[in-house]
Amino acid sequence: AWQEICLNMDTICENGPVDTKFNFFGQEYDLPVFAGPVGAVNLHYGDKYNDLEYNNILVPACAQAGIAAFTGDGTNPEVFTAAAAAIGANGGKGIPTVKPWDRDTLYAKLDAAKASGAKVFAMDIDAAGLPFLKGLNPPAGSKTVAELREIIEYVKVPFIIKGIMTVKGAQKALEAGAAGIVVSNHGGRVQGRRPCHRQCAARPSPRLVKGQMVVLVDGGIRTGVDVCKALALGADACILARPYVTAVYGGQAEGVKVLTDKLKGELQDTMAMCGVHSLSEISGDMIFRG
Repeated sequence: AWQEICLNMDTICENGPVDTKFNFFGQEYDLPVFAGPVGAVNLHYGDKYNDLEYNNILVPACAQAGIAAFTGDGTNPEVFTAAAAAIGANGGKGIPTVKPWDRDTLYAKLDAAKASGAKVFAMDIDAAGLPFLKGLNPPAGSKTVAELREIIEYVKVPFIIKGIMTVKGAQKALEAGAAGIVVSNHGGRVQGRRPCHRQCAARPSPRLVKGQMVVLVDGGIRTGVDVCKALALGADACILARPYVTAVYGGQAEGVKVLTDKLKGELQDTMAMCGVHSLSEISGDMIFRG
């Protein structure tokens, strides 16, 4: 779906360097891209790595490449524990992402994340709809605005809610005190026949809260050109999950660097061809719809 959006070329402009640096809650990164949260990698992607091994490669490799990784959670408590340990070993660089568990389980995991030194937390709230989380012990499920507000006040760090697909959802996240949202439907696994992420990014939800919270988007983003399109549609940054899994499985830390460098080069080239030299200059008038 990202291929259906075109960018307007404009090369009648100053011939200067392109700056892709992105400030994320006081931490500066080389580009507005994050590795996405995944859990139980040996179950979903192959038994080459377990979660501890995967995160011990991904988290430091992302930090060295100039970005950060959102880390995952799962029914096995060791998934989140391994992620928090990897973040802690790398100076708190990483965004631990917790699922919407019951209160006791959730707060215990948040305590572990705080102990890791992470500066930003996230919750993939749409995981409440994943079939494999239903009827489990500990249970997981939807959260009210009041429950989310209590969680956000407890952690006392910027909190991002992942799994927002509507204006109403964005408004609820803002009301709960979230510092950011991720326009996402969990890789399309939560509910069928939903608008794709690109369509939702183009709708009012990101623009409604623009300037009030950080807006990220995931799903099908594969190139720096896609990143530029997402930013022109109103996102502040993008998350790529599967490409970074492939990078780790195929090339470990080197794979992460190669992928990140590729995305950065593509983003820089695209911005230059569109006549913009900083992320703040990217705007909706760069978009062409056929």
